[in-house]
Amino acid sequence: MSDDIKKTGLDRKLISPGEEYEVRAWTESLQCTETQLRDAIKAVGNSADRVRKFLAGRRW
Repeated sequence: MSDDIKKTGLDRKLISPGEEYEVRAWTESLQCTETQLRDAIKAVGNSADRVRKFLAGRRW
């Protein structure tokens, strides 16, 4: 079952890399490429806070 794009709360804390609209929204929000986002998720998991910190600590 697909995520409900109207959900809030926990959905904003986790990144669903299988959902194209989420990948697009997170790459815009975090100002990174899709590859950078996916690499960050592989490194630290799909927690938005962890991904944000990971990306902030890297220089691209």
